[in-house]
Amino acid sequence: MRVALATFGVDEFAVLHAACVDAGHVPVAYVYCRSMRLNSHTDAQAAEGAARIIEALPPGMDLLLPGAADGLASALAGYRLDLLMVYGFNWKLPASVLGTPRFGVVNIHTSLLPRYRGPAPVLWAVRNGDPEIGVTIHRMDDRFDSGPVLVQRGGIPLDEDVTPGRLWTRIRPVIRDLVVDALGMVASQNPGTPQDDSGASSAGFIEPEFSVVDWSRSAREVHNQVRMFAFMGRDHAPVAEVGGRWLAVLRTRLEPADGIRVECADAPIWIEESEPATNPAVPG
Repeated sequence: MRVALATFGVDEFAVLHAACVDAGHVPVAYVYCRSMRLNSHTDAQAAEGAARIIEALPPGMDLLLPGAADGLASALAGYRLDLLMVYGFNWKLPASVLGTPRFGVVNIHTSLLPRYRGPAPVLWAVRNGDPEIGVTIHRMDDRFDSGPVLVQRGGIPLDEDVTPGRLWTRIRPVIRDLVVDALGMVASQNPGTPQDDSGASSAGFIEPEFSVVDWSRSAREVHNQVRMFAFMGRDHAPVAEVGGRWLAVLRTRLEPADGIRVECADAPIWIEESEPATNPAVPG
């Protein structure tokens, strides 16, 4: 099969490309989102990512940087694709793209669908204190993460101090194995297994107010809130009022530790690492 790959980083393109080759198929083009929203200016982070991808492009490989979804459909049509494989693409793909490849579009999603449909499944898994996550490869339809499942596998641990790098080392081999299996099913025109919508849950973008710690929540909820933002990076740390001061909370512990003890709704929590912050209700 002739396959185009749409994802968000050098390592991700490399894993999908290698899996396609291992399965006997031919990657013919890469697709990268240069903006978070359709028809908007290229953002700085995307520009830096595109530069890294260009440097790592295999010889002869094309890189598409679409500005609009309909333009993407027109560009992909010229590659006579059998399949488009998507992992972490920012845009909802319209029917014009879904109908371009001969065998449609498949998506790699880091949850055991139908759980955590949406753009932020790992963040919600950490927020909810899940001990592990999974990976699902499914056929794409006109809704978010709701198409028939081709393959999935769970059992990927979420560490207490989970980071993107450590999690990727665990997810990467699972994705590679599942992509090989999914490509075989697509080639044999297996339709996949419909999802049970009754078990669906949402993993949408995190609400802005969640960036402020509410000490009336349970200690476990606050701890997982801090863990989730720590996964996103130090610049995203939630802020909290402690003893009349505002702090960016970087690390907490549920057991006694060096740091600031704070009472939550059901138990104490210890702020192990923090930085001064400003009152979020005061502009500037």
